[in-house]
Amino acid sequence: MSVRTLPLLFLNLGGEMLYILDQRLRAQNIPADKARKDEWTEVDRKRVLNDIISTMFNRKFMEELFKPQEMYSKKALRTVYDRLAHASIMRLNQASMDKLYDLMTMAFKYQVLLCPRPKDMLLVTFNHLDAIKDFIQDSPTILNQVDETFRLLTEVYGSLPAGEFQVIRQTLLLFFQDLHIRVSIFLKDKVQNSNGRFVLPVSGPVPWGTDVPGLIRMFNNKGQEVRTAQFKHGGDYVTASREGSFELYGDRVLKLGTNMYSVNRPVETHMSGASKNLASRTEENVAPNPLAKEELNLLARLMGGMEIQKGSGPEPGFRLNLFTTDEEEEQAALTRPEEFSYEVINIQATQDQQRNQELTRIMGEFAITDQPQGSTSKGDDLLTMMDEL
Repeated sequence: MSVRTLPLLFLNLGGEMLYILDQRLRAQNIPADKARKDEWTEVDRKRVLNDIISTMFNRKFMEELFKPQEMYSKKALRTVYDRLAHASIMRLNQASMDKLYDLMTMAFKYQVLLCPRPKDMLLVTFNHLDAIKDFIQDSPTILNQVDETFRLLTEVYGSLPAGEFQVIRQTLLLFFQDLHIRVSIFLKDKVQNSNGRFVLPVSGPVPWGTDVPGLIRMFNNKGQEVRTAQFKHGGDYVTASREGSFELYGDRVLKLGTNMYSVNRPVETHMSGASKNLASRTEENVAPNPLAKEELNLLARLMGGMEIQKGSGPEPGFRLNLFTTDEEEEQAALTRPEEFSYEVINIQATQDQQRNQELTRIMGEFAITDQPQGSTSKGDDLLTMMDEL
């Protein structure tokens, strides 16, 4: 297990989340002069994306995230994205949040599986950051936050050896190995089978710096090539034309991690039978590890979940539905396998404050400061949020 995996997982999943939210917000947009107060407009879309991106790329949070550390559990990481998705005026109910997280995880799993070489995981991350910067072109302050994160990525990962990137990729694959959720966009493109497993291609460019398969070279004990042999590889491979750029601005060449929702088309998710069976045997969902409570306490402090005071009035904001209709959303909530429902864990997020003064200070900087005073519940207290899972 690599202690350098968490930042790449967080940033790439966050990028996929923003792609999906942007697509759904655009689909529900209504011109401002015709919209009712409970309908989305282009201004609302930009505000939601700005708020989430600003929260996601908070400088102090990024510094904590990039410290060498073990991976979060699936439950804890899901909690982070619940919090992040509600860092604006947008509201998602449980079924839509489930669908959002399913789409995020399956998209990034596909990218990890298809990554030509382990180091190209960095190019996938840069593709996500490049697209995120397009969302915030009119917000130089937030744009600078994203550029700072890019510099952190270059500083931490730029000099890592190929072997360390291989361990990072293996750690990511271990994280995703039990997830086999069918996604309509992948099924239609025939890159996913009906059981939720991905189809790996046997054609296209090989990893940069490698040869097209089909040739065996044999050497003597002095390192001299003495004989060659050909074999049929059964694919249609070509040599990579050039390496993707690892600079702040440049051609990444690799297309993994770009926005596959740029063409507006509906995306559905379905649990495969294998996923249901695996989930029913997963102890984390049935009997949570006692250490999970401490892990979530840390997340509560890190994500700003300490002593959040809820407003007394009704919660303002707009509800986003990731389904075509409200009826579909309600049906999805009723039919989701019980094994995939998160157990309620009561968290004492307000304890040991003196021992965590530094984290408390970080949390103060992590909050969005331009929201109305009476609507702090928009971010949702982590304790209440976990009760709703």
